[in-house]
Amino acid sequence: MLNVRLDKDTEKTLKDYSEQNNMSKTDVVKEALAMYFTKEIAGKLPYSLGEDLFGADASGQSDRSTTYKSKLKEKLHVKHSH
Repeated sequence: MLNVRLDKDTEKTLKDYSEQNNMSKTDVVKEALAMYFTKEIAGKLPYSLGEDLFGADASGQSDRSTTYKSKLKEKLHVKHSH
């Protein structure tokens, strides 16, 4: 069980919204909390946690993923050409 005190404006907004959407105030609050927690959990997924670190030590070569085969061939050719 949870009791929440709201300021008058928030209470009125909640009341109006619940009436317009034919929902109880409790259901509106439950739905809002579910949306909030879903967003918070999604924000803590592994990718989100490390996103600011990805590419932090970049080589400055933006085509590395598309030219790796030719670069590898060049290196192997140099290695085995002597």
